[in-house]
Amino acid sequence: MFASRLGAAIFLLPITIVHGLHFYLDANEKLCFIDELPSDTAVEGHYKVLEWNEQAREYVLEPELGILVEVEEMETGHSVVKTRGPPEGQFTFSSHHAGDHSICLSTNYTSWFSSTHVKLCLDIIVGAVSPDIEHDRSHVSELASKIRDLNQKLEDIRREQQYQLEREADFRDLSEATNTRAVWYSLLQTVVLVLPCTWQLKHLKLSDRFFQDRS
Repeated sequence: MFASRLGAAIFLLPITIVHGLHFYLDANEKLCFIDELPSDTAVEGHYKVLEWNEQAREYVLEPELGILVEVEEMETGHSVVKTRGPPEGQFTFSSHHAGDHSICLSTNYTSWFSSTHVKLCLDIIVGAVSPDIEHDRSHVSELASKIRDLNQKLEDIRREQQYQLEREADFRDLSEATNTRAVWYSLLQTVVLVLPCTWQLKHLKLSDRFFQDRS
């Protein structure tokens, strides 16, 4: 990989805020910075890449042009960020450990024989949005507590629904049993009424025959 035209592909950034930097690079060059960061420090970068247009004779924004952002902890070699973005965008990351961090930017043009030239506009803000870990933990704990309360309420509602279903089932069984007893009681009443009537009719018929025979 070719070195930057600014003498080397590595620059030291001792200041907190870096803004308004312009770099002129070949398309296949990689621009790298080394920044010493404390632990738990937020870094925010804004970039814009313009490609040289021969017909317009100026640098223009090309949608096909992309930027690869790579951030690595120098001491451990741990990759913090490796992302590909559009020609204009931003990237953010937080340092997990104190020490030197390598921040590299390159285009998606990988051919060594490419004659395309690009202009890279870069703003880097170190410590712009420092994370509040205790606040985050408190917020997470609060959310977890709310979720537990919600789960408890849902469980109470589920138990109440189950109780209502059981009561409904008991009432349905009681209603069916009552209806069954009412049907049997009606049948029994019918039988009780029919038997005397039948006996009386037979008795009357026998009485008529008796009187007819006597006459």
